[in-house]
Amino acid sequence: MARPPTAAQRRVVEAADPVTGRVRGTEAQLAALVKRGLAFRHPRPPHDHFLTPAGHRIREAEPEPDATGRPAAEPGGAPSPGGVFAARVGGEEETAAADGPGRVREVHSAWQGLLELRRMTNPDGATERPCGWERSHLVQAAALALEAAGHRPAGPDGDGYRVRATPQPEAVAVYGPDAGALHACAATLERAGWQAGEYTEPRTRTRYLLASPRRV
Repeated sequence: MARPPTAAQRRVVEAADPVTGRVRGTEAQLAALVKRGLAFRHPRPPHDHFLTPAGHRIREAEPEPDATGRPAAEPGGAPSPGGVFAARVGGEEETAAADGPGRVREVHSAWQGLLELRRMTNPDGATERPCGWERSHLVQAAALALEAAGHRPAGPDGDGYRVRATPQPEAVAVYGPDAGALHACAATLERAGWQAGEYTEPRTRTRYLLASPRRV
């Protein structure tokens, strides 16, 4: 069985970019993560290092307990949920507490990281076309594109977008409070490299977007 990462290595893993998984550290730290199978060196310049699936699992795990047996806390004192950026998909669980300058900076950083991931992983380096990560995280990717463009997720009052999974492969459903909001969401997703069409649910007559990442 592989040895668990050291505390220093875990800190490097936990500090990885929440979207791209890019890790930064000394050459020795990065080499050690590669040797343990927690990171890999990208073959294309600038040869950055990124977390492997095993590295992501460690990053998303519950934080180690401290000497008191309680979960380790983030600098602000709040227990860390694993340090992973969470796109806001909209719904009753959304609250205004998540808004503010800090959230705006976090969303902007996540979107820029996603564009960089597109550049690094699309065969032609294109940033206007979704990448493999987005195709395997459809709801989160669509929600990030919407929030990064300034759309507000639905809160308890229902006034905002909601992104939901669908039975269809590579497609999500996007709901809005009115036709104007749906049209605006469609335009945003299309600029972000998605294709979106408007449909009506047969039973409820609710209008929604069916959106999927464009391949070409």
